[in-house]
Amino acid sequence: MPHDRPLLGILLMLGFCVLAPLGDSIAKLVGDRVPLDHLLVIRFAFQASILLPVVWLTHRPLAMSPRLIRLTAIRTVLHIAGIGCMFTALRYLPIADAIAIAFVMPFIMLLLGKYVLGEEVGPHRLSASIIGFLGTLLVIQPNFAAVGAPALLPLAVAVIFALFMLVTRQMAKEVDPISLQAMSGLMGSAVLIPVALFLRPDTGLIPPSPADWPLLIALGTLGTLAHLLMTWSLRFAPAATLAPMQYLEIPFATLIGWAIFNDLPNGLASAGIAVTIGAGLYVIARERHVAVTPPPAP
Repeated sequence: MPHDRPLLGILLMLGFCVLAPLGDSIAKLVGDRVPLDHLLVIRFAFQASILLPVVWLTHRPLAMSPRLIRLTAIRTVLHIAGIGCMFTALRYLPIADAIAIAFVMPFIMLLLGKYVLGEEVGPHRLSASIIGFLGTLLVIQPNFAAVGAPALLPLAVAVIFALFMLVTRQMAKEVDPISLQAMSGLMGSAVLIPVALFLRPDTGLIPPSPADWPLLIALGTLGTLAHLLMTWSLRFAPAATLAPMQYLEIPFATLIGWAIFNDLPNGLASAGIAVTIGAGLYVIARERHVAVTPPPAP
């Protein structure tokens, strides 16, 4: 099993923070035209179709122990639930707002990593996570009275993906990331296709319009690559280390929301973005210091 390499894990998580909001923006673009169950089927079917040939060509094993199969099944169910809640939230909320609300997740994950997995969480990382969380409050400026019930969906996403990442961390060093994601795509497709057919007994799966297919292909590809990077990151770094880094997804989402949907943050939200970036950069500097500092003599 590879040893922890925190800086590599952070870089991989940074890639996830860029690709994930790109995929979310595509889901928001097509969400009004493609039903949710179809989006989920396409998302997981593309994951399987992209990664299974890679597994075969590189001779990676798909066989798993019963324990790992159970964890993969749990992880896949959490993945489906989390993506489903986020795709639904994006039909009602701006992308930056939805992601900012969901970013109570790293704080939840950090606490679960400490008290469930027994990972070491020092005062520096804990402080950075708290500061980053306060930054998200400045970004979101929640107004639940105006948004209504859909504003609660990203909170569900936060809890679901905190559990998802902890399950991933439990198995990340025992399973090849590409094999894990390929198996998850297979399991997800095996669950979602019958559900979609059950929901539409008369029509079955309805093919998207030709104009939507390029976006849906991009959605499946970006989602697959993003979560592959996330899985790799957890192979090299503890969940508690990566938790504050995920706050950097918020400024990326804000930039994407501005470029695609012409949504710009106001001054208070901009201050919050600066706070989250500062917290993430502090974690990088802290990890570099820990990596080069020799342990104390016995």
